[in-house]
Amino acid sequence: MEQKTNLLLILLFSFASLLTQPIPTTASQPISAVFAFGDSTVDSGNNNRLPFTLFKSDHKPYGKDLPNHVPSGRFSNGKLTTDFMVSKLGLKDLLPAYYDPKLTDRDLLTGVSFASGGGGLDDLTLAVSKATSMSKQLEAFDEALGRMRKTVGEQNCSEIVKNAVFVISAGTNDMVFNMYELPVTVRKIGFSPSGYQDFLLRALGSFVQNLYKRGARRFQVASLPPIGCLPMQLTIGSIFNGLRRVCVDQQNKDSQAYNTKLQDLISRLQASLSGSRLVYFDTYNPIMDMFSNQTNMGSHKHMKGAVEQGW
Repeated sequence: MEQKTNLLLILLFSFASLLTQPIPTTASQPISAVFAFGDSTVDSGNNNRLPFTLFKSDHKPYGKDLPNHVPSGRFSNGKLTTDFMVSKLGLKDLLPAYYDPKLTDRDLLTGVSFASGGGGLDDLTLAVSKATSMSKQLEAFDEALGRMRKTVGEQNCSEIVKNAVFVISAGTNDMVFNMYELPVTVRKIGFSPSGYQDFLLRALGSFVQNLYKRGARRFQVASLPPIGCLPMQLTIGSIFNGLRRVCVDQQNKDSQAYNTKLQDLISRLQASLSGSRLVYFDTYNPIMDMFSNQTNMGSHKHMKGAVEQGW
């Protein structure tokens, strides 16, 4: 389910987000590292170690466009957005998974991904996916901080965290598993789609605050994509549309409503967290533009890279 649902999402998220979102940097405060949390959109191989998860990408055809053409655990044919980010910033070629057995303590100093394919902001989502929860991802970050302090000392570690970008991409699986896939779920009984969005955003806000307490100051928070246009939703929706594979309009409207609330949350968090800088990471509009203008995609004129912008 996750693999099918996220295949197109990963490809478009990785491409579109890179082209349309600023990579924050300044001459006086260069980006020191990139740390990623969330789901398969930024999981660079952490699920490889999970024996019971339903969602793994350590097999073909994943990874066929990576430099060595070998599946790495990324839910993509090639690089993820976070890989492009660290490369653009000159930090490293790829953002490694925290649980990559080849990861060294020195690798942590320029960033790592703690994300888990199939993950979400709601722990009930994990009952389906058997992925790593956001709270466990935070615990892994704490562990990483300990390793970094031993490597470069307390003060240098704090500076790295302060000047790092924290990418958070989660929420899609929560909506798909708990609101759309099954006719009856615990969350459907307890929440309307709007109420469930509020529940997820409270969890997201708490997660950002927990990272802030650990010294994080720069955040990029991804929006929901047009969920109704994801492959799995197109297939399920076709049952009710004479087998025509068309986007599920209501699910896209739900995504837009969530994204409006997310932007408001980001504004409130930045106002309340002194010295923070939060950037809304729009995935909805670039992906919808690709659906609407498919004949214009693929031209090299679109491959100009991200615009650098100060925090």
